[in-house]
Amino acid sequence: PLFAGMPGTAIKNFSCVIYNVSLMNCTWHEGRDAPGDTQYFLYWQNSREEEEKECELYVKDENGRHMGCHFQNVTIKDTVTYFVVNGSSKDSLIQFYDQYIELYKIGKLTPPLNVTASCTADPQGCIIEWQEPLTSHVEKKDCFQYEINIQNK
Repeated sequence: PLFAGMPGTAIKNFSCVIYNVSLMNCTWHEGRDAPGDTQYFLYWQNSREEEEKECELYVKDENGRHMGCHFQNVTIKDTVTYFVVNGSSKDSLIQFYDQYIELYKIGKLTPPLNVTASCTADPQGCIIEWQEPLTSHVEKKDCFQYEINIQNK
């Protein structure tokens, strides 16, 4: 197709992670055959209803090349999110890279809140209680699964 770009110029190793409920980082590596002056630009569309928008806070390498994006106030919608990274160079056309990601699959949950343990000498032993992690998208409390690792010191 027209404007396909030179092979090997698209970014590689694109990945994103959501943390602290509403922060997201995406990172990538430059294309193997991208010219030295290549600059990359990330656009994303969080749902069909929203406009595609450009990254507001790029992460740059020592040469000022965009190698990632930091997002704030990210909300997880029930649809897939579309990401595209294109590039520009004076020397050649740069291939674009695109990917659909289901954001709930890349979220790192915060730890459970208000963990308390009270232990007695009688057969009941210990009672450990906690509240579910903070999240922007899990409505049902019974969706969470927990694992308790007790180590005798």
